[in-house]
Amino acid sequence: MIKIRPVAKPEEEILKANILIEALPYLQAYRDKTILIKFGGSAMDNPELVRSLMRDIVVMETMGLNPVVVHGGGKAISKAMQEAGLEARFVNGLRVTTPEAIDIVERTLTGHINPGLVQMMRDCGGKAVGIPGTNVFVGEKITERDAEGNPVDIGMVGRVIGCLLPRIEEALSLQLTPVISPLARELGTHQALNVNADLAAAALARELKPVKLIYISDVPGLMPDPKDPTRIIQSIDRKEAFQLMDEGVISGGMIPKVKSAVDALNAGVRKVHFIDGRLPHTLLLEIFTPQGIGTEIVREQR
Repeated sequence: MIKIRPVAKPEEEILKANILIEALPYLQAYRDKTILIKFGGSAMDNPELVRSLMRDIVVMETMGLNPVVVHGGGKAISKAMQEAGLEARFVNGLRVTTPEAIDIVERTLTGHINPGLVQMMRDCGGKAVGIPGTNVFVGEKITERDAEGNPVDIGMVGRVIGCLLPRIEEALSLQLTPVISPLARELGTHQALNVNADLAAAALARELKPVKLIYISDVPGLMPDPKDPTRIIQSIDRKEAFQLMDEGVISGGMIPKVKSAVDALNAGVRKVHFIDGRLPHTLLLEIFTPQGIGTEIVREQR
């Protein structure tokens, strides 16, 4: 059957070709390299954006990169707890996790969110495998303090003190994308612990040593003026990051994220990125274009 189509406009076709040419040096630089992606926040609330991100990760996989994903799921956990009649309480931004609540946290993260993300990638033709965080992260319980400095028991909440890499390395050797939930196994008791997904990703980056650690959330990047979301910092180094924290430009919940990013850089990660998951194809734009779309933190500025 003869097929007929309109004559292509040369400028449109040239633009498409130029986009591919622009991406070429990045494809060459990152082929067969590991890129660790932490995905969470309200960027997970829009199913279409989540599917778009999973498709973009499949694009990376198809281009020969080795993505590894650590996901969050705080709002889904709060909803599941509410449905179970449990109140969501937080101390210094950390969820109080009772023994009853940790079962809901584990069921939500590892039993619902994780396989859902894996299936989205498979639906796009990707090859992914879900790995419970309890098979990767080794943790210990932490205690927080209230406004008066008194210790507060927040239950089954921990921090990552080590990572077990065999499951991840096996998946990558089979050209599968590991998708990991933010749960740790307590050293000694082997009980599940709820861990901060940002800090878990940074701990994994310190041992896995990817070329990039990318935080995808609901903020466009680091802003020189937090009250002005129209401008972001394109690139800073470790020293400049601490200066901005001292000056109060980086504050609140961004401080532990940036500190963990610097820890990852100190351990050998080349670059850490903060990008906005509410924008379509934000991951590809950050990796494969010269200007990027968010903020990168590097060891030293050239």
